Amino acid sequence: MNKEMKNQVDNLNNIRHSCAHLLAAAVLELWPGAKNAIGPSIEDGFYQDFDFGAVKISEADLPEIEKKMQELLQTWGSFATKEVSIEEAKKDFAWNQYKLELIEEFAKEGKTITENNPGNFLDLCKGGHSENPKEDLKYFKLLSVAGAYWRGSEKNKMLTRIYGTCFLSQKELDEHLAMLEEAKKRDHRKLGKELGLFVFSDLVGAGLPLLTAKGTTVRRVLERFVVDEEIKRGYQHVITPPLGKVDLYKVSGHYPYYKDTMYPSMKVDEDELILRPMTCPHHFMLYKSEPHSYKELPLRIAEISPQFRYEKSGELAGLMRVRMFTLSDAHIVCTKNQAKQVVKEVLDLIDYVNKTLGLKKGEDYRFRLSLGDRKDDKKYYKDDKAWDEAEKALREVLQEGNHEFFEAENEAAFYGPKIDIQVKNVLNKEETMITVQYDFVMPKRFELEYVDEKGEKKQPIVIHRSSIGAFERTIALLIEKYGGAFPVWLAPVQVVIIPITERNNEYAKKVMDELVGIRAEIDSRGETMQAKIRDAQMQKVPYMLIVGDREEKENKVAVRAREGVDMGAINMLEFLKIMREAFPAG
Repeated sequence: MNKEMKNQVDNLNNIRHSCAHLLAAAVLELWPGAKNAIGPSIEDGFYQDFDFGAVKISEADLPEIEKKMQELLQTWGSFATKEVSIEEAKKDFAWNQYKLELIEEFAKEGKTITENNPGNFLDLCKGGHSENPKEDLKYFKLLSVAGAYWRGSEKNKMLTRIYGTCFLSQKELDEHLAMLEEAKKRDHRKLGKELGLFVFSDLVGAGLPLLTAKGTTVRRVLERFVVDEEIKRGYQHVITPPLGKVDLYKVSGHYPYYKDTMYPSMKVDEDELILRPMTCPHHFMLYKSEPHSYKELPLRIAEISPQFRYEKSGELAGLMRVRMFTLSDAHIVCTKNQAKQVVKEVLDLIDYVNKTLGLKKGEDYRFRLSLGDRKDDKKYYKDDKAWDEAEKALREVLQEGNHEFFEAENEAAFYGPKIDIQVKNVLNKEETMITVQYDFVMPKRFELEYVDEKGEKKQPIVIHRSSIGAFERTIALLIEKYGGAFPVWLAPVQVVIIPITERNNEYAKKVMDELVGIRAEIDSRGETMQAKIRDAQMQKVPYMLIVGDREEKENKVAVRAREGVDMGAINMLEFLKIMREAFPAG
């Protein structure tokens, strides 16, 4: 990011942060008993946390708050910021326990305490504000109301968080609001329910989705596609248990690093077991179960692997963030000299999978080279030479392959650098969907070996990778990308046959018999043809085959696409050709 762009971003962040103050001022005028906590700028907007006491507010209250914000804005000038003593700050905010807690914290850390006042509203703040609030804060919108624990801890009180956004012009604000409206329509949680793909049950547990038959079909198609492609590329698919001894993760080093995101261990007989948060230690045990020669390397061990991570309840989000997910996981054991070629082949596989899913490189996804920090030996394994070699290898693969990428400090795994595949979601924000990790640590921890050309035992390195990411998250992404209208090859129901009258039911069954290998249904309900077509379109079924007396007589089907296009009457051979062309090549 150049200096000019950074200044623009900083300016917009200051404006949004100022808008959070304006929101606080309006709320405290409307509800004098309320207390404001913190209100930072965030990506695309801002929020402010409040303690309303016994009062409950909802999104129905937002227009009234916006009106008060506009009124107050006319009285505001520039933010007057001044340093104050601890005693003065405590006196000014004696009524607000949240501000008092922050003041105590700042005092212990030796930080300067500052207050600001843009116009009859005093707040505790370190600064970063608009220089001209009346002009800069005009184009705002409050968006939603949610719950949020004070300081993000479930041990603290639940506060009310109001989200909003602010832009430099009405045009930018309108465009953003239109994008949010479209995102609501495409929200995978909404569409997943409407299309009957998955459900959640409080009795089963939060963050544990139940896939319906249709949702399971989508996942099965994705799994078969990935497994078949990986086997073609030399991967050995295995199955390992979703449980493991805690000792396994102590050896790997995951236990201290990931302990807070792992589920509690359970005592079973003499063993202490845990639900696995990752698959690599299991695959290493498979590798160690027999000796290996350099002639076998690279050895590609792959698995469709269920994994378990503890996510806080406030962070769960449909299929995007769950407590059990299934990964197309693999670990490639290779020599150091083979590492670059292995990573090159992995990126080629990822590009192929993404292309098949309809994702365009540079538009829908890009690569991030995630680096370590040599000074942070608490977060990262200490071996500067190995880090330098690994980062150099990954960077060269990206450069030599002409892949556009950017670098991110302090984003690596504890055991080595990685290439993250960053995919844009429906809100145009990036999610890390897939990682390719260079590991020079766990081969040491697990004493992985191979015999080289001279008959000597050597230590390999491991490339951890996924080819499609977690299936749950991938399905969520695809639902939103396509608005529920999956590509034909991925649609849970590809064809609905619609007999016009009851006497056409037998011909509909004959048509069904010819659709070998195609996911088809017959809608023989006693509804009108128009109602059946409408229902099929609502369910995003790619094709409707309408059969009546004329079609039966001519041995044809009248084809209608879900977009409403009438393709006319054609014979089954022609339709089957259309279907074959809709499937991925190979």
